[in-house]
Amino acid sequence: MSREVILFIAASLDGFIAKENDDLQWLMETEGEGDNGYSEMYQSIDTTIMGKRTYDWVMKNIETFPYADKKNYVFSTTETGSNEYVEFVNEDVVEFTKKLKAQEGSKIWMVGGGVILDAFIKENLIDEYMITITPHILGSGIPLFKEKNPQIDLQLMSTRRFGQFVEMHYKVK
Repeated sequence: MSREVILFIAASLDGFIAKENDDLQWLMETEGEGDNGYSEMYQSIDTTIMGKRTYDWVMKNIETFPYADKKNYVFSTTETGSNEYVEFVNEDVVEFTKKLKAQEGSKIWMVGGGVILDAFIKENLIDEYMITITPHILGSGIPLFKEKNPQIDLQLMSTRRFGQFVEMHYKVK
């Protein structure tokens, strides 16, 4: 049995996960409810994976590293080694993730961002999609889904409302 990779992410109604300049202010200003399902998802994982740009955003914008109690991998072409929070991965994203999925453990959270997410979708490496739609039409930005993805058939597991957010939870068939 292999570990599952989950995508837990928020997107505008027109499908953007951030504005061009990585601005997430629109997301922070949205009226939610509780922590919008975050704690529940976070307890189901023991590992995070993210791209370097997302890691840099987290380090710049969040006071304390939010995933310190998990194993964290950051895919990077420039950074090597590790620090107190993360291990930098310079290998092929797909091969590394396949090895990770074969190891013992809980679910793996694909944190983002757009470039690494695109590679995961193109290779169908995501097992569960937990997408929270926000009440915004941004018009442009970093898209959740880029072009030329394979067809991936999903099964709707649940929908939940958190204030102005709507979470859709799908599993890959």
